Amino acid sequence: MLQNPNLPSSKTSCFSCSLREFCLPAELEEDEINAINFLINRSCKTRRGGYLYRAGMDFQSLYIVRSGFFKTYVLDEDGREQVTGFHMPGEMLGLEAISTNVHTCHTVALEDSETCEIHFARLEEIGRIIPSLMHHFHKIMSGKIVHNHEIIALLGGMKARERLIALLLNLSDRFAKLGHSSSNFNLCMTRKEIGSYLGLKLETVSRAFSKLQKDGLIKINSKSVQLNNISWLKQRSGRYCQVIEGAEFL
Repeated sequence: MLQNPNLPSSKTSCFSCSLREFCLPAELEEDEINAINFLINRSCKTRRGGYLYRAGMDFQSLYIVRSGFFKTYVLDEDGREQVTGFHMPGEMLGLEAISTNVHTCHTVALEDSETCEIHFARLEEIGRIIPSLMHHFHKIMSGKIVHNHEIIALLGGMKARERLIALLLNLSDRFAKLGHSSSNFNLCMTRKEIGSYLGLKLETVSRAFSKLQKDGLIKINSKSVQLNNISWLKQRSGRYCQVIEGAEFL
């Protein structure tokens, strides 16, 4: 099920949006933000389990997560799902389609979510008038590429428990940047989806969670997770922490 384009859009301005610092350059003038307001369609709603877009669809827009949680995935040769990322408020979706004009992954909501839609052709037009805007988006795109490459390389050298710790620390850091608790948060994804992303079997993920809880390092209650000793978890991850904490996208 794709998002319904006829759902009502919010009239909230970029001026009052709490995620503005994640989406727009800080030095924009008031008239420049007013111009940007016209190219953004706000509150595109996607229900839990619904698709924001599918692989193979023509590329027209970028999306910034306003609320909720998304996963991106591709299908391997056998039709099995390979999760490529988890995305939360303030993060951008659709960047992978810019070079080919076709989306290369599926993007599905893990809970009821909202996004701001930015028509890419209009973004390029206004970017010629506001160079700092396009520079900001180029930085976001470059940052995503660099961090994804670094994380993939690092995860490949980690043991199962270290991979899970790295994911929990990454989510912790990203929740903290949004002003939420860094030690208590919900995991919207399933154990199977975590395993798909980390390259681990479901049983291995379950054992890793159980071992961390048995050691008193985390506490799990349904989908809620509590990190009891973040400093130790960071030490356990050692040299991986600097890259993991710096990643805006996973």
